[in-house]
Amino acid sequence: MKSITRKSIILIFIILFIDQFVKIWIKTNMTLGQEYNVLGNWFIIHFTENNGMAFGMEFWGTKGKIFLTLFRILAVIGIGWYLNHLIKEKAPKMVIYSIALIMAGAMGNIIDSVFYGVIFDESFYQTATFLPQDGGYSTWLQGRVVDMLYFPIIKGQYPEWFPFWSNQPFVFFRPVFNIADSAITVGVSYILIFQRSFFKHE
Repeated sequence: MKSITRKSIILIFIILFIDQFVKIWIKTNMTLGQEYNVLGNWFIIHFTENNGMAFGMEFWGTKGKIFLTLFRILAVIGIGWYLNHLIKEKAPKMVIYSIALIMAGAMGNIIDSVFYGVIFDESFYQTATFLPQDGGYSTWLQGRVVDMLYFPIIKGQYPEWFPFWSNQPFVFFRPVFNIADSAITVGVSYILIFQRSFFKHE
């Protein structure tokens, strides 16, 4: 049990370190909207920020932002309790690691929301400064989540007969996301695809 606990903690810290390292590098080396093509037009580092949920979704303005951040903090506490419960119950290792990934991803975006508004200034037309003398671009719990991973693998146009989006441009995959979002997605996907029998038993 000690081994799986240690490995889960290490996994969480690795995801958090990579997530925050990339975000801080992006903030201090790129301006908002700037991008680099990594693999042609298929994989692009595109710096954007969002005020709400994963993949750039928004949520009820300023009050919604505070609510979402507080909800995330409570969720992480709950996930931590559940992770500890799974370890004690000797759940399958991959289930435990999946929950650890989800927890790490949630914590990564919480750090942005809680701290980034205070420790960074704006990224509009400039690279942000870490701990600026004049203060950050916002207040506690009002930070924007940094996103940068963009995979516009398929680009095209909806056909004329297609409802609602007739002749409109089409991009797959359009959302810009980050390492924390990826960790959550991987963890949830594994649980949904491979561990249905375990959770049915539970």
